[in-house]
Amino acid sequence: MPTILTASDFLTAPGAILDVRSPAEYQQGHIPGAVSFPLFTNEERAVVGTCYKQKGRDEAIEVGLAIAGPKLAQFVAQAKQLAPDRILRIHCWRGGMRSGSMAWLMETAGFRVFVLDKGYKGFRHWVRETLAVPKPILTLGGMTGTGKTAILRSLAAQGEQILDLEKYAHHRGSSYGNLGLPPQPSTEQFENVTAMEWAKFSSDRPVWVEAESRMVGTCRVADELFRQMMLAPVLQVERARDERISLLLKDYGSIDRNELMTATERLRKRLGGDRTQQAVNLIAQGNLVAAIEIVLNYYDKTYLYDLKRRSVTIYSIDVSGLSPAESAALLIEMARQLFPIKRLQQYEIIGSSSLPGKE
Repeated sequence: MPTILTASDFLTAPGAILDVRSPAEYQQGHIPGAVSFPLFTNEERAVVGTCYKQKGRDEAIEVGLAIAGPKLAQFVAQAKQLAPDRILRIHCWRGGMRSGSMAWLMETAGFRVFVLDKGYKGFRHWVRETLAVPKPILTLGGMTGTGKTAILRSLAAQGEQILDLEKYAHHRGSSYGNLGLPPQPSTEQFENVTAMEWAKFSSDRPVWVEAESRMVGTCRVADELFRQMMLAPVLQVERARDERISLLLKDYGSIDRNELMTATERLRKRLGGDRTQQAVNLIAQGNLVAAIEIVLNYYDKTYLYDLKRRSVTIYSIDVSGLSPAESAALLIEMARQLFPIKRLQQYEIIGSSSLPGKE
């Protein structure tokens, strides 16, 4: 018999993870690192599901066996390639027949098998619970072009805990945020990745998070985490405007002009028709510096508005002329002076009072 594990134990157990749901279910969201190993294709799953609804469980099982039977040898051969150590973790949607059937097959073929209790649905419950766990946060703030992302990653290189939401979302958080990056994941998958990272962090050290709105492109930050972010103190980096423009040119200067113009057009309602058209014309002419100047005025106002909504203490630090590594070192020193961990954990306690399950 396979060993049934809770989500937390399943995630730390050895062995390759086989997600035996359909490809469409996997695409919508999956455990990071899991391999799509569908018992049925999307079309086959639809056939079995229709049979279940129209004729009942027993006939649906017969249809499923008829479909899966010819594939059994192929499943075992694929599993041997994925798990040469003969250890597997298997799950379906609810920990039912699909994972049970695949677990039986793999055990029969000599594999040691762990099955996820309540399946992917159980994992999703773990995701929400994990993101609700209070941890001390320091928010890295700063206007567009101050190099926050590079500084955040330099903080990680210097041993700090960071939650890189823009990396997980494949988006830089603005109208231009998806340019040059892979397609965004679903919000569900974004939450999955974020929770896996959040679970790794120690509660006796701060977690640095870049100041973000609730939406990072099309990905929505989970309410449980966003409430904690909004209550965290902000360390705001400031940089000379000419440096900000240079950094933005470095990020976006090689992007196709048509893509830049399309992204600028998306700002028309907020930037205004005249300024949008002026920026678009400047991009077409290759005058990116002037175009950036126009767009920066809008983003600066938006950032300041969002910052005021946080109602938290903001500490400014000038990093003009400093590299990301130098900026990170300065921030670490400032954070240690301002926020001994006991003081920072006060924010954690205050924030936890509004989280689910707290009185």
